[in-house]
Amino acid sequence: MKKMKAVLIGAGDRGARAYAPYAKNYPHELEIVAVAEKNPERRAIFAKEHSLTEQQCYNSWEEMFTHDIEADVAIICTMDREHHDPTIQAIEKGYHVLLEKPMSPDPEECISMTKTAEKHQKLLTICHVLRYTPFWQTIKEIIDRGDIGDIVSIQLNENVEVMHMSHSFVRGNWNNSDESSPMILQKSCHDMDILMYLMDQKCKYVSSFGSLMHFKKENAPENGPLRCLDGCPIENECIFHAGKYYLGEGRGWARKFTTADTREGVIEALNTTDYGKCVYRSNNNVVDHQVVNLEFENGATATFSMCGFTREQTRIVQIMGTKGEIRGKMDENTISVYDFQTKNDSVIHLAKPTSGHGGGDEAIVRDFLNGVRNYGEKKESRSSATVSLESHLLAFSAEASRLQNGKVIELERFSDEVLMKKG
Repeated sequence: MKKMKAVLIGAGDRGARAYAPYAKNYPHELEIVAVAEKNPERRAIFAKEHSLTEQQCYNSWEEMFTHDIEADVAIICTMDREHHDPTIQAIEKGYHVLLEKPMSPDPEECISMTKTAEKHQKLLTICHVLRYTPFWQTIKEIIDRGDIGDIVSIQLNENVEVMHMSHSFVRGNWNNSDESSPMILQKSCHDMDILMYLMDQKCKYVSSFGSLMHFKKENAPENGPLRCLDGCPIENECIFHAGKYYLGEGRGWARKFTTADTREGVIEALNTTDYGKCVYRSNNNVVDHQVVNLEFENGATATFSMCGFTREQTRIVQIMGTKGEIRGKMDENTISVYDFQTKNDSVIHLAKPTSGHGGGDEAIVRDFLNGVRNYGEKKESRSSATVSLESHLLAFSAEASRLQNGKVIELERFSDEVLMKKG
């Protein structure tokens, strides 16, 4: 087995903690030979973990690409609006690319990256990690065997969990669609992708509703400060109080915005970053709940619901077929298959995953590396840019519908308009 060499662009949570650990766990398969990260503390920590010299560390991907670094692949985990340019240049320099989702909040950039990969005959895999989990793969196998007949309808719920919502999408990096991506693309492009994966049909019509209902200024406490630590009048009643949460049960989440591992370090970060701001006075504009309705070419339907106000962080699915029904709960890794004829209910208990996203984080890196090794035989991966582009366009059309008060969007026409604009 050929050992792959990789450059990492973006050593944040996903780059450093989700994908790069593969090199530590399987050093005979992958080696990180360079990193580009603008945050000096993160860069130094990553360099130490992966035994990189100062010459192997760069402040930016632009600086990195002025050097001819011998590597097979680039793993790109920058912010959403910073995906396009490093991906294009990485491909043009001869690297296969593993790109964090979403591809881009701009559909034209998504198309551009897909075409560039095709032109240069490079593998561009998008991190739709759910496709690589035992949970969703098992469900797909049950469907493909015909155990529940033809799919009539799917209901998929994404329970974001209330504190995850406040951390990532109210205070965090993905709180403002003007600076990152709309919620349906950033958080729920996984779900659009899984629906396409399970249904295995082209989507015909899309409609969507949703809004920012709770996390806004009119719900802020009277005379409340901008920052929670500056004397909030409802500190004892507010579940979102930054001090109580990040110094308590949310201490693990604090590691995502500070490298300091002390209470004093967390407090300093809360006084200087957006994570210490009141959730009702933050610069957020993404929805805190959204529903999407889909109709497919064969007449089957699907409904998707994302909500930030749930007790747990999980996905719950119900797949209704002509011969039976599948129900699954991802956090419990359990799947129930009910047969209409025999009345048998078979429950599958999958093994506990060993990596994040139900085992998908590690599995996608392994599959990507195998795809690079065997690229001449097969030029597409399970979540290649060509495959992922379809679900991205689905997310774009859902957001377009939401912004037009739930207008029904014909997906083929919407896609053609995007392609014509790009052309």
